Amino acid sequence: MIQKSHAAAAKTRPRTAAEISRAEAAARDAGAVVVEIYDQIYQLSGTNPEHIERLATLVDGKMRAVSATGSTVDSLRVAVLAALNFADELVELRARHEALLQGTLTDNAVQTSMQSRAGSLVHMLDAVLEERRAG
Repeated sequence: MIQKSHAAAAKTRPRTAAEISRAEAAARDAGAVVVEIYDQIYQLSGTNPEHIERLATLVDGKMRAVSATGSTVDSLRVAVLAALNFADELVELRARHEALLQGTLTDNAVQTSMQSRAGSLVHMLDAVLEERRAG
């Protein structure tokens, strides 16, 4: 789970590279990861900093895409629209996952049935061969 760092909440973007470096150094010292999302700096903590950075990049990209296609400049509205886009993608992926699981279960049932039939055929073939050898 990703959480806001105890060190700081969302901040406006520092103006200089030195300020950014100091903010990142302070965040690292506090065990946080500094990310920028939609021109805002966030200090977040979690177990995998690279994962947090990837997620922040995805969120930033989605917010910028939403902003580019709409007329709103309100960052809260952009964030909500981006969240709705992510939710739509999640629902779609869950439906596809469920369909794949159902297909796998159906394939497993077919495979089990085929194995059972093959076993029966082997026993029948063995019985016929036994009769011919005895006959």
